[in-house]
Amino acid sequence: MCKDDTHGQEHGIGRRALLATGAAGALTLTTMSFASAAEGSQSSRTLKGTLPPGAPDFVYLPVEVPRGVREIHVAYTYTKATVPAGTQNNALDIGLFDERGTALGGKGFRGWSGGARTEFFVRADDATPGYIPGPVRAGTWHVALGPYTVAPEGLPYEVTVTLTHGAPGETPARTYPPTRARGRGRAWYRGDCHLHSWYSDGKRTPAEIGALARAAGLDFINTSDHNTHSAQAHWADVAGDDLLVMLGEEVTTRNGHVLALGTEPDTFIDWRYRARDNRWAKYAQEIRRAGGLVVPAHPHATCIGCGWKFGFGEADAVEVWNGPYTPDDEISLADWDNTLVSYARSGRRSGWIPAMGNSDAHRDPDRVGGPQTVVLADDLSRDAIQAGIRAGRSYVAESKDVEVSFSAAGGKGGLAGIGERLPVGPDTPVTVTLEVKGAPGCTLHLVTDEGTLFTSPALPDSGAGSASWRTTPSYAAYVRAEVRHAPTVPGLPGALAAFTNPVFLGAGA
Repeated sequence: MCKDDTHGQEHGIGRRALLATGAAGALTLTTMSFASAAEGSQSSRTLKGTLPPGAPDFVYLPVEVPRGVREIHVAYTYTKATVPAGTQNNALDIGLFDERGTALGGKGFRGWSGGARTEFFVRADDATPGYIPGPVRAGTWHVALGPYTVAPEGLPYEVTVTLTHGAPGETPARTYPPTRARGRGRAWYRGDCHLHSWYSDGKRTPAEIGALARAAGLDFINTSDHNTHSAQAHWADVAGDDLLVMLGEEVTTRNGHVLALGTEPDTFIDWRYRARDNRWAKYAQEIRRAGGLVVPAHPHATCIGCGWKFGFGEADAVEVWNGPYTPDDEISLADWDNTLVSYARSGRRSGWIPAMGNSDAHRDPDRVGGPQTVVLADDLSRDAIQAGIRAGRSYVAESKDVEVSFSAAGGKGGLAGIGERLPVGPDTPVTVTLEVKGAPGCTLHLVTDEGTLFTSPALPDSGAGSASWRTTPSYAAYVRAEVRHAPTVPGLPGALAAFTNPVFLGAGA
């Protein structure tokens, strides 16, 4: 084996380049060139550099790949700094684009591991999880660096690219889970649409996630690895008559994350833009063209880049509850409720944004199905589940043990369930009924556009209870239900055990 090493090549970024590119832009480094070599040999190049504070969001290292390469392997390191308390330290993501280029939404994407891995490989017959197997064709490839955060003294990095020369292998055929499971006809189906496997920054295999989903009482799940569709061909064996596996991606931008929920196989949605770039609407439409739903995730999360800043004009639903219930979920719930008030004030009959909840589970002890969205659907299929989510015919529960039934009745035999409208006159008496199982010690709450107007005593140890409340559309434009645990901090509400989408009252416009 012949190994050609070039170490010590330095590359810094001048301030002028940063100013010209802009903080949300990209910068291209010096090209790393390789020559053809004997079959079975390896050639390596190493590039060192330092990214200063204010570095562009994406820095591309061009790699000239000659003919006759079997495998490209990339390894990288970067240095953590000593920073004052409260200052963000260095974090550097990485990915790969092939000879088809780095254009936004283009065909060149070959994988992304973010900060989850320090090395990866791509060849025709295999690739590191997060990356797409396929031929290593001649041309200019690009290693993509994403300086997520940069310490005040800069981010020193080192990237080593190793090419293995030789004949390519065969790329395996990709198979995908079916879009329909057996189901129970029109029924309430439980699902978790925000899950991470080892194909991004999770630690669980698809098989392990499938087993946990079944144990959690789930009927459907959605794959949502960060910024890659590489996992999608590895779920066919997980799906079954009892579990629908939908395909998707968590599109992880610098200004928030969004779930592409239930897209067609091999759909790649680009993430390399910020809210100020005015590109989001295009990619939201790409999700829909691929058959998916657009669901902003954890919109008020406090991690860097996690808060949603693109607005909700393109949303089909919003993930109000993400993982264990925390204060940012409470803020998301209140913010979502404000959108219901705005919709109710408009008098429209359509256009409101339903809520959902998901686990965002990555690794132990993250609980798959905690929480879970319970959807009324005509059958257990991708189209039917998506239709139920889009219509808001759903509620969110902390586990399979919690069951909720919620409806409003009034007028001449009128009845409306979760996500529906009861079209009665403004002064028509309406009776709202809530029934709950599996929530011992919890209290039941009925929330309207005026706020919480009914609270029950704590449920008994059996966890079962009900509440009934009378109102009119002129007093309450909508009613939704919450099931809450006892407060742990005086003066603050207890964590949710469940909540529903609203029932709207009145004829509307």
